[in-house]
Amino acid sequence: MKTKTFIATLLVGASLLGTAGLAHADDKITLGRTIVFEHHSKDAVIPLMVCRRADAIQVKAERDMRLERVVATFRNGETKTIRFHRNLDKNERTDWRKFAYTRCIKKLEVFGKSKGSSAGVKIYGRK
Repeated sequence: MKTKTFIATLLVGASLLGTAGLAHADDKITLGRTIVFEHHSKDAVIPLMVCRRADAIQVKAERDMRLERVVATFRNGETKTIRFHRNLDKNERTDWRKFAYTRCIKKLEVFGKSKGSSAGVKIYGRK
């Protein structure tokens, strides 16, 4: 009886290990958060302490705002400007904007203006 229980437990454990890799294959991670203001035209910088690997980014507005662009700086010093030029409502997300391949992001700069006094912005990355 103990042998059957052991084999059943072993099979369940093995199946969970096999599906764990599949569940994390398309995960999104939070790269950072910042605040954009109504009257400032300066960028809002999100410095990343650790290089975060992602193949695409997505922006979520926590309040109504106008998103112009996001500039990503990579580990090797290269930059990529992703232009949005659109209004985002509260809790609205942009579509995923892909890089050519998985890149290691060191810094993000958000350019935009809030419709009110300030708006929070959250940037997600996809592994």
